[in-house]
Amino acid sequence: MKPVIALVGRPNVGKSTLFNRLTKSRDAIVADFAGLTRDRHYGHGRQGAREFIVIDTGGFEPEASSGIFSEMAKQTRQAVAEADAVVFVVDARAGVSSQDHEIAKYLRRLGKPCVLAANKAEGMAGAAQLSEFYELGLGEVHAISAAHGQGTRDLIEMALAPLAITGEEPFADEKTPIRLAVAGRPNVGKSTLINTWLGEERLVAFDLPGTTRDAITVPFERNGQRFDLIDTAGLRKKGKVFEAIEKFSVVKTLQAIDSASVVLLLLDATQGVTDQDAHIAGYILERGRAVVVAVNKWDAVDDYQRQLLERSIETRLAFLRFASLHFISARKRQGLGPLWAALIQAHQAANRKMSTPVLTRLLLEAVQFQAPKRAGMYRPKMRYAHQGGMNPPVIVIHGNSLEHVTDAYKRFLEARFRKEFDLVGTPLRIELKTSHNPYVESEKT
Repeated sequence: MKPVIALVGRPNVGKSTLFNRLTKSRDAIVADFAGLTRDRHYGHGRQGAREFIVIDTGGFEPEASSGIFSEMAKQTRQAVAEADAVVFVVDARAGVSSQDHEIAKYLRRLGKPCVLAANKAEGMAGAAQLSEFYELGLGEVHAISAAHGQGTRDLIEMALAPLAITGEEPFADEKTPIRLAVAGRPNVGKSTLINTWLGEERLVAFDLPGTTRDAITVPFERNGQRFDLIDTAGLRKKGKVFEAIEKFSVVKTLQAIDSASVVLLLLDATQGVTDQDAHIAGYILERGRAVVVAVNKWDAVDDYQRQLLERSIETRLAFLRFASLHFISARKRQGLGPLWAALIQAHQAANRKMSTPVLTRLLLEAVQFQAPKRAGMYRPKMRYAHQGGMNPPVIVIHGNSLEHVTDAYKRFLEARFRKEFDLVGTPLRIELKTSHNPYVESEKT
């Protein structure tokens, strides 16, 4: 098994910067803002031939008893419990704080291998300025600069030194995991749903919009199928994104949707379908992602509100009619079984292979049943069709004068293809390619 290293420290000491440095990625949002990271965030690192797992954590306040900081402290304690070694990150320029003493006391009590890293130490000559950190009682102080990469290699070597080297981690299943992104407005229950699936408080779930600020990826396996669950930050209207940090979160959310195989669009039954829900749904459709729509907190509304909500979904999200709709309660675990079946179905539909003979037969049957309208002296002639891509499926139709085919007729063809190949939960794109007429140039001459 790969050794696990947890990065721990008070807010704004550079843990996420160090995480990005060790994983050679930009997975963790980094900004000069205290309390940015809230969930624990996993990544893979390598030192020479040795691989390890790094856990980034939020600002740690061991004595926090309530509110969001208490939830963040739970996440950090869980990360430390999972880790084989801990890197305690402090701010070399700010010096020792009372919070550093509290964290050091907690780590000493656990007795796990711990390395003390004084970050932001670039340009600080000699060890005299760092001597005050020895009073934390955690041994040698390692001066590093996560932003510039100074001292990080030696730091990881010190953290890995007491850990036994084991063989390569076996892979039970070589199949690529399905990347499942849970998207929606703030406070609709995205983190609560993922925690319910996992059976643990893996993500901070708090009754405060904007609790999740990063796109967090969590490995998960169900019935032999591996998933990468992506909890995204809630998307607001652009005019309502006041904090600079939220702007970073929006970018991360959009990137998560782009990289996902399937997106679960989560709505709030108590709030109804808003303009922002429609904006998010439109972005998912624009990016061509397979999608399932779920209405959370269904247990919190009465029959009249349910009827209004169902009609609102039919009208405001009419462009997602191809997606299956589910009514769930993440907190009470209601409706989650059918939801999983729909997510698998959407993923399979997005990656379905469609043979050229079958597509061409369906096309010619559709034309025989209802031919495209004539446009002036031109009548579009459709000759054959083939598959042009997957996720989303693309059907390419070849013929003559196809630029005159109306959108209504394309929708007619789409319905026929969907029914034949059971394309539930995925967008379907139809491309029309008109054959070149060799006599056009000769007529002009």
